[in-house]
Amino acid sequence: MAINITAAVFDLSMHSLPLTLRSTKQHQTKLIYGKYLMSDSYTPPPVWIWQDHNTPQASARTGNQPVAGARFEQERPRGEHPLQLYSMATPNGVKVTVMLEELLAKGHKEAEYDAWLIDITAGDQFSSGFVEINPNSKIPALVDHSTDTPLALFESGSILIYLAEKFGEFLPTGQPARAQTLNWLAWQVGSAPYLGGGFGHFYAYAPSKQEYPIDRFAMETKRQLDVLDKQLAKTEFIAGNNYSIADMAIAPWYGALQAGELYNAGEFLSVDEYANVERWRKAVFARPAYQRGARVNRFWGPEENQLKERHNAADLD
Repeated sequence: MAINITAAVFDLSMHSLPLTLRSTKQHQTKLIYGKYLMSDSYTPPPVWIWQDHNTPQASARTGNQPVAGARFEQERPRGEHPLQLYSMATPNGVKVTVMLEELLAKGHKEAEYDAWLIDITAGDQFSSGFVEINPNSKIPALVDHSTDTPLALFESGSILIYLAEKFGEFLPTGQPARAQTLNWLAWQVGSAPYLGGGFGHFYAYAPSKQEYPIDRFAMETKRQLDVLDKQLAKTEFIAGNNYSIADMAIAPWYGALQAGELYNAGEFLSVDEYANVERWRKAVFARPAYQRGARVNRFWGPEENQLKERHNAADLD
């Protein structure tokens, strides 16, 4: 009983503080018996030193490290098509495979591609062949062999713009439609770290659940959903009344989140509040090209939704 009384008094005192002081005090507490009690906070050392003592031996190949570059030698495979994609069906990877399938659905035969799996859970992104085309070791990466010198592209937003300009599709050429499309594409690229690296990490993947970071990133994630919901109250698609690379970039992240498919967080975030996002998400997810692209480089979930590698359109049929 004493613990409950102490916790109740602490809660009352916290809520009586001004917001700025309340945030400061909360930062100086730790969770005990399900309630916050005062404790010393973590004090950063003068110089941060990476310590990897408690991670598995496999981390030398797969784990995060504070250095860049290849960790092992492995050649990059190449198929018969000019466009060679190296990716995995994470939200960032799905953006590009959806774009390629949409181009093919439009009749652009030159958009045929080979999609090679880069299994980031196995550390494939740190192979010498992959690092050669993306020094940042993140999927997706694309090589276009149709140019005089093979052209390597990385970062999903950059790849979407390149393909849109190469084939003249899904990115308006006139203003203000072009600016609006690029605005929303840049919005997604800038916002995704808060959703994936912030909310997703602390809510789903962190070794312990902590209220402060989860609250902080849940608040920002819901604010972003509200930004989209208000925009989609005015327009059919994200950047206007035409489907574009902005929709392809945002749907695998915020569409999947609204559908309850990311981090098992649908109920927690009350995603059914965002009716305009739901209407848009259902329309995008119903597109045959989107459904095809979402299967490429996927090796988990229902078997009918998986396709580890793609080398021709028949692989998806």
